[in-house]
Amino acid sequence: MTEIADTVDFIGGRTRLFGIVGHPIEQVRSPEMFTAEFRRRERDAILVPLHVLPDDFDATLPALMHLHNLDGLVFTIPYKVRACRLAGELGEQAQRVGAINALARGRDGRWRGEIFDGLGCVEAFRRRGIALTGRRIVLIGAGGAGAAVGVAIAGQGPRSMRVHDLDRARAEALAARIRGIDPAIDVAVAPPAIEDADVLLNVSPVGMLGDARLPIDAKSLPSRLAVFDAVVKPDRTPLIELAAACGCVTVVGREMMRGQVSRMVDYFLAGGMAAA
Repeated sequence: MTEIADTVDFIGGRTRLFGIVGHPIEQVRSPEMFTAEFRRRERDAILVPLHVLPDDFDATLPALMHLHNLDGLVFTIPYKVRACRLAGELGEQAQRVGAINALARGRDGRWRGEIFDGLGCVEAFRRRGIALTGRRIVLIGAGGAGAAVGVAIAGQGPRSMRVHDLDRARAEALAARIRGIDPAIDVAVAPPAIEDADVLLNVSPVGMLGDARLPIDAKSLPSRLAVFDAVVKPDRTPLIELAAACGCVTVVGREMMRGQVSRMVDYFLAGGMAAA
């Protein structure tokens, strides 16, 4: 019988706490990725999953933020917009997007919020050598993460962007933000047609966990298409499986996470003062 140690070396009474808040929470990969990054930097800190129900959010989060050993929170579905009101100050990206996915306690005790989803997506494409400048983009999802991705990609100078969300008002609001960033981009709010597209981005929850649906009504995809899915669990969503079978270049959600984890840890360790 294998002897089991009665202690571990990665948590103790002085460990600084960070959490990721969402509903559901089983799909997240942040706890292992952030904790690994803290350990790589020789920081005594961990990030843990926090499953908060929507009806409990307003009571739970302000109370949680009083924990003296809690230094930051990450927000995922469906709280990125709602979490903004917890911040005493918003960073530049968060002000543009109207959502946050990082909330950091500063050394002055103030909580500052920023969003890194879009920056992580752009970084994932850069690492893969996939150009966004001058390309025709289809974006599915205009919530907190979708808006962040749309805003960040608008800064890369695409030729056009077609935005789709079940909430049309939300899609229209994102389209207006994109036009404000770069009026030269041809922006439309419309169903996600891919016949003339170069890049397809799913930043909706469709395909998460056991969801077998596709975010687009298609049985095949043109092989020239680069396909990204922000869902991190599973890595190979129904959309990614279809894209791979059709010969498309695919970028998975974990690649976006890698693109933003290091920058978010910088932000947390600087108390929300690091530039996004």
